[in-house]
Order: sequence, then structure tokens, then C-alpha cells
Amino acid sequence: MKAYRAIGTFRNGRTNQNFTLDVVAADKQDAEHRVFSNFGSRHGASRRFVNIDSLSEIKPTESTEPKVISHFRDTHDFSASPAKAEEE
Repeated sequence: MKAYRAIGTFRNGRTNQNFTLDVVAADKQDAEHRVFSNFGSRHGASRRFVNIDSLSEIKPTESTEPKVISHFRDTHDFSASPAKAEEE
């Protein structure tokens, strides 16, 4: 499993809402499916209203998403993550 970051927009009522979402997936196609599923379940947005502008693999330590941290907690050290370094 790998960590992916999706950046894009989705239809939220009459406006388009920007999003950045980190997901854990086996490959790019699986990551795309998980992004579509997330917005469908959370916001009721149809797949045709979710536009993914970029989908790239990232290091798990670059993410602050709880699902990513939980999945990789045994294999990566999150104590020195960039998000915590910015807070100090």
C-alpha cells in the first residue's frame, strides 16, 4: 500500500469546492476510486462532479491525514513529520 495525494474540485451545491485529500491505496486507480467514494459518501457528490486535477504518490510522513498516519504508524516515524516541525 502507498500514500497518494489528490488535488481537485467537486460540486458543492451551486459552487465548485477545492479539495486536497490524502488516501492509502494499492495503486493510482485504487486511489482514484477511494477519492470518488469519499466524496460520494460524505457529500453525496456523483463521480461526474468530482474532478481530480492531480494524483501523485507521496511519502506517508508528508501527510497529516489520520487514516494515512494510522496505516503507516508501524513502518514510519511520524514524530519528525513536517507538520509537527512547522508547529514548533
